[in-house]
Amino acid sequence: MDLTTVWFLLIAVLFTGYFILEGFDFGVGMLLPVLGRDDRERRVMINTIGPVWDGNEVWLITAGGAMFAAFPEWYATLFSGFYLPLLLILLALIARGVAFEYRHKRPEATWKRRWDTAIIVGSLVPAVLWGVAFANILRGVPLDADHEYVGGLLDLLNPYALLGGATTAVLFATHGAVFVALKTVGDIRHRARALAGRLGVAAAVLAMAFLTWTLTIRSSAAAVVLAVGAALALAAGLAAARARREGWAFTGTAVAIGLAVATLFAALFPNVLPSTADPAGTLTATNAASTGYTLTIMTWVAVLFTPIVLAYQGWTYWVFRKRLGVHHIPHP
Repeated sequence: MDLTTVWFLLIAVLFTGYFILEGFDFGVGMLLPVLGRDDRERRVMINTIGPVWDGNEVWLITAGGAMFAAFPEWYATLFSGFYLPLLLILLALIARGVAFEYRHKRPEATWKRRWDTAIIVGSLVPAVLWGVAFANILRGVPLDADHEYVGGLLDLLNPYALLGGATTAVLFATHGAVFVALKTVGDIRHRARALAGRLGVAAAVLAMAFLTWTLTIRSSAAAVVLAVGAALALAAGLAAARARREGWAFTGTAVAIGLAVATLFAALFPNVLPSTADPAGTLTATNAASTGYTLTIMTWVAVLFTPIVLAYQGWTYWVFRKRLGVHHIPHP
């Protein structure tokens, strides 16, 4: 296996990890007004992701950095052609991060409601736009022979991409509901588990439609196997939630998201950004890659530091593994 393929796989792994981990973050944020009936319950929900949300975003930063270094042509074309959606994602993530830090700074209800709105919007916008972006990456966008994006915003808002955005939003909401059920006690846990079952049905329908459409656009044997695995994992996760086994339910939704993202990358390879305008403009893992020397240095750095980062993040989740409830939140 050559280094271009290795780094394509590593970037796929990084985005898969990001969507699994940040997916439940986004889900918790989107469900804040649905599951949190008062301020104390909303604080419980925020506290479930408080110790980990910023660490989860490191996966995105690392994926972007790896793409920039390993496939500079892919990075340049993607970030110029998808400039507006990616800017909106960035602004939403900034607003969401600020809201987590500032929400508790003042006791007024109006102050908290405004920051709660920032959390909700800051979770919903990326959840939708990441689905739109990755659907367009797989479907292809108008590129000229110089690999320059020659389309407009409306080219990105096609029916397939909008279905991708709806799929990721509902799937992340389901993942977030399962996570809240896993991390809480009392009434909020029961409501989250019940909501996960209802959302899961919608998520399953949307995911099946999106993956089926995906396989009609681009496909491979590996992509088909991964798509079937994603469907089975989601079904198993929803069955576990119904049986009140939140740990297995969370495992199921996490595996489903991971296999769904893997399906997209498996269907995409060896392309990294197909062109719908000029076939000569298609970016592949070969013509978008850095030099062999650069990829070799990056590989050694990844081998040395990746285990350390994974160990630290795993330790963080272990330390903050206990369930939370409103009894942990003092009365105002």
